Amino acid sequence: MLLRSDAALVTGTGGGIGLAIAQALETEGAKVLRADLADGDLSQPGTAARLAERAIRELGQVSIFVHAASPPRREAQTALAVTEAEWRAMLEVNLNSGFLLAQALGRHMRGKKIRGRMLFVTSLHADSPRNLPHYSASKAGQTMVMKELARALGPDGIRVNALAPGAVPGAGFQGSPGLVGRIALGRVGTPADIAPMAVAILSEKYGAYMTGATVVVDGGIALYNWLDAQG
Repeated sequence: MLLRSDAALVTGTGGGIGLAIAQALETEGAKVLRADLADGDLSQPGTAARLAERAIRELGQVSIFVHAASPPRREAQTALAVTEAEWRAMLEVNLNSGFLLAQALGRHMRGKKIRGRMLFVTSLHADSPRNLPHYSASKAGQTMVMKELARALGPDGIRVNALAPGAVPGAGFQGSPGLVGRIALGRVGTPADIAPMAVAILSEKYGAYMTGATVVVDGGIALYNWLDAQG
């Protein structure tokens, strides 16, 4: 059991990758507080702070934080089609709340001298546009937040990394008919493909010398042009 002495806060656990990661952490012995929309809307001011306080209160201390929450999205929302409300909600949940939760829990870990670990579930589209400007921009922002946190918290022994899944259906994404032909391994991914890598990154056995990095788990789709894959 790789994480039997750990307590974790995982957001976005209503389904998909967030739920799979929470379950995998529990399987490895971690005590997990699962958080999703039903537990608090991260697009609303103050929710992140309250969630961090709740996690510390209920778990006693937090040694692992995973931010997998993200609002549902509709494919092919071009830069001229996204509404202001959609833009703000995506940035609030993915970027702003992710940072505020990490900041609060980073202060907690530093104060308690916990050798903590944080993981942001980002996307290949942190670096590549996909006609979802609010989603891509938020994931690019998460990547830089991850790197800033890794620099700030590294001297305290706190590791911060990101995990970039490839084509995993869910949260509004299904993929086009031609997508599978552009994936080197010949199939779309599942949350169960992603969660084991999260465990490895967060464990001290496999990830102890790793911080400020993004690990891609995509079946090889990044070997092809994503926009071509949507054709």
